[in-house]
Amino acid sequence: MRTSAKYGAVAGLSSLVLTSVTVAPADGTTTTTAESRGTVVAAERAAAAGIDFGRCPAVEKLPDSVRCGTVKVPLDYADPSGRQIELTVSRVPASGRKSERQGALVYNPGGPGASSMTFPLAAELPEWKRIAEAYDIVGYAPRGVGRSAPLSCQDPEDFLKAPTQAPTHPSLSYKKERIAQARAYADGCAKRNGEALRHYTSLNNARDLDVLRAALGEQKLTFVGASYGTYFGALYATMFPSHVRRMVFDSAVNPDPKQIWYRNNLDQSEAFESRWADFRAWVARHHETYGLGTTAEEVAHSYEQARARLAQEPAGGTVGPGQLHAAFLGAGYYDDYWPLRATALSEYLKGNPEPLIAQAAPDRKRAKAAENGNAVYTAVECNDAPWPEDWLTWNVDNSLLAQRAPFETWDNVWMNLPCAFWSAPRQRPLEVATAPGELPPTLILAAERDAATPYTGALELQRRLAGSVLITEEDAGTHGIGGGRNTCVNDHLEDYLLRGETPVRRASCAPHPEPDPVSLDRRAEQRKLPHTV
Repeated sequence: MRTSAKYGAVAGLSSLVLTSVTVAPADGTTTTTAESRGTVVAAERAAAAGIDFGRCPAVEKLPDSVRCGTVKVPLDYADPSGRQIELTVSRVPASGRKSERQGALVYNPGGPGASSMTFPLAAELPEWKRIAEAYDIVGYAPRGVGRSAPLSCQDPEDFLKAPTQAPTHPSLSYKKERIAQARAYADGCAKRNGEALRHYTSLNNARDLDVLRAALGEQKLTFVGASYGTYFGALYATMFPSHVRRMVFDSAVNPDPKQIWYRNNLDQSEAFESRWADFRAWVARHHETYGLGTTAEEVAHSYEQARARLAQEPAGGTVGPGQLHAAFLGAGYYDDYWPLRATALSEYLKGNPEPLIAQAAPDRKRAKAAENGNAVYTAVECNDAPWPEDWLTWNVDNSLLAQRAPFETWDNVWMNLPCAFWSAPRQRPLEVATAPGELPPTLILAAERDAATPYTGALELQRRLAGSVLITEEDAGTHGIGGGRNTCVNDHLEDYLLRGETPVRRASCAPHPEPDPVSLDRRAEQRKLPHTV
């Protein structure tokens, strides 16, 4: 399930809450596991060592205002004295008065496979300014990501191979080709990573988060997780409820064990169809600007024209139907992209491919990072839960779904199909649940029309986390809304993080304004105007 687009002083060991950790398996029983005992050991070590923050390595491309360090975690929490891996961490100290500092705020943007090493830069943004006055703003690269014991499953240049096709109703021969590719990718993950591959899981991401908490010198964790970050954040809340201070779940994954991860992907594909329709309706309302059609159906026809043309002659030699689809999938995540994508499509059909090439062509400079992110995504999702191992299940489920939701269905299949051929052991998903009074109030943020993490996930998460509060941005579909363009949402976020205040159970915010299209003629006129202050 692809989910994304969206900080510590060190105290002494004696001040930390290092209780024995219990894990509740899916059958509802409670047991202390070797992994939970190993987490306590690792957290004790991390608390004693702290994090030696200094200048960030050049590869991080961060300014001197951000400091970087590392924290060691066990590769296998059942063997906490065995192989250790290092997670990279970034931080800017709280900018306000020392007396007003509330500790460290740790952020994860999702993925799986995304890093928040650049998140401390958010401290300079108006939406985060008051929060950054009260908190050290902390980012990190989870295990497998970036320089944190990086995973790789294939040559990065092969991963960004272009142009590619992206049929919405693939032929039998095309399916056979993609099945072979998925099998080869799964084999590559196993051969390149060996026995270590099995330890890249959401449960270990939650355990790593507790070790990071201890290394930062925090008795209790303040955490903002977006997208996939909400899932292992929910695991953390279930596994370590006494270690939670405040937690924000922004654009929540449905944590129901039956949904992880195969069924969540089916739901996601269906939701993207609705969001794709939202985008096309918006373009149609601005036909004067883009000339792509006065109805959503006419806009779809314009898109299909571009797909057919690119299948015959890729733009710039690298932008085929696959790259077109990937670029427009981004419009399903963020409506800020809508004017850019509509302009690119309009210009391409008029004979100017340059905007489309600029937005859709693979970035060879990011090939290594892109392949790494996909490897972590695949490893975590395939390790986390059982997946169908017979092609018939995938084919029947998604052939039926594609009849009503063709835009994203098969592309989602190809991204996740390596899990059908996965050789590492599969885990049983943890039953996310907390009892009344076990957890302090937590905050869930959700856009009603979010496609990447459909709104039902937020409702399910609230049902499972006793005392949680849900803030809904109505009739909006941006993925990741905290610190964004909705001041109502941001006010709730600040009230919670700065003062611990929440509504009683639920609250709603009106949608943020739709993007403002700017016609090419207006842009040309603006370029002619002299600069004014």
